[in-house]
Amino acid sequence: MRTPDDERPNIMAEADIALIGLAVMGQNLILNMNDHGFVVCAYNRTVSKVKDFLQKEAKGTKVIGAESLEDMVSKLKKPRRIILLVKAGQAVDDFIDKLVPLLEAGDIIIDGGNSEYKDTTRRCKSLQEKKLLFVGSGVSGGEEGARYGPSLMPGGHKESWPHIKDIFQSIAAKVGTGEPCCDWVGDEGAGHFVKMVHNGIEYGDMQLICEAYHLMKDVWCMDHDEMAKVFEDWNKTELESFLIEITANILKYRDSDGNHLLPKIRDSAGQKGTGKWTAISALEYGTPVTLIGEAVFARCLSSLKDERVKAKSLPGPQSKCSKADIKSEDKAQFLEDVRKALYASKIISYAQGFMLLQQAASEFGWTLNYGGIALMWRGGCIIRSVFLGRIKDAFDNNPELQNLLLDSFFTAAMKDCQESWRRTISNGVQHGIPLPCFSTALSFYDGYRHEMLPANLIQAQRDYFGAHTYELLSNPGHFIHTNWTGHGGNVSSSSYNV
Repeated sequence: MRTPDDERPNIMAEADIALIGLAVMGQNLILNMNDHGFVVCAYNRTVSKVKDFLQKEAKGTKVIGAESLEDMVSKLKKPRRIILLVKAGQAVDDFIDKLVPLLEAGDIIIDGGNSEYKDTTRRCKSLQEKKLLFVGSGVSGGEEGARYGPSLMPGGHKESWPHIKDIFQSIAAKVGTGEPCCDWVGDEGAGHFVKMVHNGIEYGDMQLICEAYHLMKDVWCMDHDEMAKVFEDWNKTELESFLIEITANILKYRDSDGNHLLPKIRDSAGQKGTGKWTAISALEYGTPVTLIGEAVFARCLSSLKDERVKAKSLPGPQSKCSKADIKSEDKAQFLEDVRKALYASKIISYAQGFMLLQQAASEFGWTLNYGGIALMWRGGCIIRSVFLGRIKDAFDNNPELQNLLLDSFFTAAMKDCQESWRRTISNGVQHGIPLPCFSTALSFYDGYRHEMLPANLIQAQRDYFGAHTYELLSNPGHFIHTNWTGHGGNVSSSSYNV
């Protein structure tokens, strides 16, 4: 690694920041930064892509190119700021290894990809030993967000923040009176952890919408234009969000033959892993993030398309709806029930997501601003919605809030949705419609509001067959063992939690 004494003044140092990786997201972020007055140096491992980008998409801008990493570093103002937007995993480590010898103390490497938060923590520690600063930043919003305003979730070495704050907050989406959907998240892998939970919630939101669609389609046999109108109407309520908006657009979209496109799409959902990472983290830290887990498993079940085709002969209720039998008032009540079920389940999903953030903060000693995180998600990102403003208000009113469900606004919302929520799930069960996320959301809610759960029987069973001990309500913290059969000994197993 270079030291300041090795560095000679270089009149070519004109770029405010560099970005490595010229796929669509990288190109759009560069153009976004250029729009906000920053000079960006573009680099790609395949150098011909740099030339093509400068001659096409970036033509007429202040964007400059680099033919090598050495060339790129020489064109950067100090402290040098370099964004990596490459495939998560080994590619990030490979670029870091190549950059380290070219940089000097205080220079900043920013990973803007979907990296696993543990990798970000490892890189923070490694680069700190080399006196370099590292930032792992979640970037959400897809191609359009990258171009016109994403949600940005930076974490890592906080000394970096003053040097990147202006750039990040300038290019981020804005909400309200112009608040940027970007702020410092926390130390080490906090930024990527928050992005991971964002993506997990995204999985849950998408699955919940799909379950509402499934009920409309197979219980009331609604056509696609009708369903599109319903989602358009819902987007004027507390469900207003990007995902509800695009669902309406998808439902009414017609293919070149004039028929709706959606029914032609194979019902086998893909995934890139961040939802799975969220579920794994929930298990690892003992947090009941059940809805995101079910959303991941729903995608796994959808991928068994060939098996499901064979299994369609299995017995169960069959939808036999007839439009001639539908009364308009019954249909209106059904749709209102589904809307409230969707809203209640969405609240549970976010409550669980923030439970996981709180647990991670406790595990790693992070100081997370939960209201600030909700603000970061209000614009630019895939889960953006007006609903997130309510979450920000809840944590602003009580920064020590243990659970969103205990906030007065959300408590009232759950009370209002109760009957519709339970009716919708019962309706789905009666018609044989799978509702994994609606159902697990209600099960979590009912479990959370029960002062007494049957886990006392689990503890008794564990002690019976394995001498794992239990606590008494009258003396918590004191573990005892009972010789249940009279044949066993009085020696108990050591207590432990996993």
